[in-house]
Amino acid sequence: MTRPLPFWPFDWWFAWWDALTPEPYVAPLRDAAQAPALARLHATAFARPWEAHEFERMLCERSTQAHALWRAGTLHGFVLSRRAADEAEILTVVLSPALRGGGHSRKLLREHLSSLALAGVARVHLEVDEGNAPALRLYARHGFRQVGSRTGYYLKADGSRATALTMSADL
Repeated sequence: MTRPLPFWPFDWWFAWWDALTPEPYVAPLRDAAQAPALARLHATAFARPWEAHEFERMLCERSTQAHALWRAGTLHGFVLSRRAADEAEILTVVLSPALRGGGHSRKLLREHLSSLALAGVARVHLEVDEGNAPALRLYARHGFRQVGSRTGYYLKADGSRATALTMSADL
């Protein structure tokens, strides 16, 4: 948790709150009623966020596998994949700004990939913006390697285009 400077005399309160707040945990995500929360969280990370109805549709599909990162009853991250035969494609990974940089995305992705492997998935594919260094490090830690690129694939917030790197990993 970032501590604002004007509240420095209250560091004892933040330490107390952190001690009482449970550690984040990962659980399967199947409830389409979570679609609005997914859309709000997705909007914190992408220039073209997905709408709630898109998440609702995906969560209702049998080929979709999803996991969420929860902390104190609040959704703080998620990953969605689509399976086909013995392969899967990670469609999106999002972590709330408050938890970014704390290693929680590793836990989320590790649990998701383990679940895919248990479901019989042998190979996983994804696309990532070439400028997203934290995501590239995360995927490399989990065995993903670049297999291609798509120039101008992503629309950035400033209207320019970014290259998507395609990556794969064997489970």
